[in-house]
Amino acid sequence: MTATVLLALAAGPGFPEGSTEHRYEIELALDAVGQPDPAAWSADPASWRARRIAPDAPPAEGDVQYEPDHGWSIRFFAAAAEGPDAPETRFDCGAEPLRPGAHVTVTEPDGASYAYRVVGVG
Repeated sequence: MTATVLLALAAGPGFPEGSTEHRYEIELALDAVGQPDPAAWSADPASWRARRIAPDAPPAEGDVQYEPDHGWSIRFFAAAAEGPDAPETRFDCGAEPLRPGAHVTVTEPDGASYAYRVVGVG
């Protein structure tokens, strides 16, 4: 069963104090220790949805991907033609459980990295 993990920008280039208006909503199945579960992702026939929310822009819709050699990422589809070749936004949860207060590193396709704080899991 998937849960929705809510992330808010904690800090990054141009945002040293963070921004609650920059968010991600990511559907993930979490394992017994609170980490994203690769086996559940592989077994689930449905895509795990993701959404990026930023001020003055419509929400960007995408899906969660997992690659054993590279970890977790999100593909955001700016155009239908991008399909599986859409640029990936990588996210690294570290070794801690995904629970409110935990931090996640999000790396955009251009290489810029941002710290996001987990503000909800439901």
